Amino acid sequence: MFFTSAGERIGSFYVNMIRIPMALVIIVLIVLLSTGRLFPELSSNSQLWWLVASGVIGLVLGDTFLFRSLVILGPRLGTLIFASWPIMTAIMSWFFLKEVLGIQAILGISVAFAGIAWVTAERRTEWTANATRHDDGSKPFGIVLALLGAICQAAGLVMAKHAMADTLAPIEASYVRMIAAFITIWVYGGFAGKLSTVFASLANRKAMLLTLGGAICGPFLGIWMSLVAVKYTETGVAAAIMASVPVVIIPVTILIYRKLPSWRAVIGALITCAGIAILFLR
Repeated sequence: MFFTSAGERIGSFYVNMIRIPMALVIIVLIVLLSTGRLFPELSSNSQLWWLVASGVIGLVLGDTFLFRSLVILGPRLGTLIFASWPIMTAIMSWFFLKEVLGIQAILGISVAFAGIAWVTAERRTEWTANATRHDDGSKPFGIVLALLGAICQAAGLVMAKHAMADTLAPIEASYVRMIAAFITIWVYGGFAGKLSTVFASLANRKAMLLTLGGAICGPFLGIWMSLVAVKYTETGVAAAIMASVPVVIIPVTILIYRKLPSWRAVIGALITCAGIAILFLR
C-alpha cells in the first residue's frame, strides 16, 4: 500500500529503484550493530554467488515480470496466476533441497492456496477496479510473464535457503541479496537513461516518505523475515503463508479506506486462515 501510493506520484519503476537502497542502508546498520562488521563473513565463494543469483532472480526479475504481467492482464488475473508460486516453491524444494512434505503440510498448503485463489479471483473488488484492459493477442504473453514471475520468486527463495545452510544468519543473507538487486537495477536504470528522473523524484517529499515506509515494511522487514521463515521451516510451507498477502490486506483496507469486504473475500480469508492453521498444527 505504501508503494502503490508512492508509485501514483513518481511511477512504480522509480519507486522500485529508490526502495532498494533505502532498505539496504537500514540492513547495513543492523548488520554493523549486531556483528561489528560492515559486510557478512561468507564461508565460500559458492555461498556468495548463490545469494547473488537469488537476489537478482527473486528481487529483480521476479518483480519485473510480475509488474509487467499486471499491466497486461490487470491485477486480478495477474495476481491469481502469480499466487501459484508457493506450489512451485514446494516442488523446487523437493527436487533441490530434498524437503519432503507430509500429508498435513500438503493439505495445509492446498487449503491456503484455495483461499488465496478464491479472494484474488473476485472480479468486483476495490483493488481490481482500475485493472488495465488487455487485447487478446497480449494475454498469452501476460500469462507467461506472470508464470515467470512466480518461478523467479520461488527460485530466489530456494536459492537463498540453499546458500544460508547453517552458517549464515538471515539478516546477512538478506544483505547480500539486496546488494545484488541494488547493483542490477541501478545499472539497468543507468543504461535505460532513467537516473535523471530518479534523482528528480527525490524532491517529492511525500513520495519519499511513502517509499521509506514501504522499504521498511517490504525489502527490509519483509524479505528479512521471509529468510528467517525458510531457515527454520520447509520452504514450501513458509511460501504458502507469505503468499497470503491478498487476504492479510483485507483488514488493512477496512482500517485505511473504510471499505467493507465482500462475502467472497471474507470466505476466502477464512479458508486461507484454516490452511495456515493446519500448517501450524502439524
